[in-house]
Amino acid sequence: MGKRWVAEPSASLTRRLGKSSHELGQTSGNSSCPDIWELDNGDVAVIGTDLTTSYEGRLPDGVSVDPGERLVIIPRATIVAAKVDIPDE
Repeated sequence: MGKRWVAEPSASLTRRLGKSSHELGQTSGNSSCPDIWELDNGDVAVIGTDLTTSYEGRLPDGVSVDPGERLVIIPRATIVAAKVDIPDE
């Protein structure tokens, strides 16, 4: 069995994956959400709307949100725009 992954709180955001919400026309004003960022350790940070409690009673079998985790929703356009920046491996 492999090593359990643990998020590294000291990792820094290094580059945006895809386009900003402003570029995609998903926000107005000074708001910067939603967004996807690569961290300096290779992990990815997602900024979106926390809908954990809305989904907790209707998750598919085998899917769970553990304590300390949140289910975050981002617009389809955000992940599609990030696709070009996400490596295949």
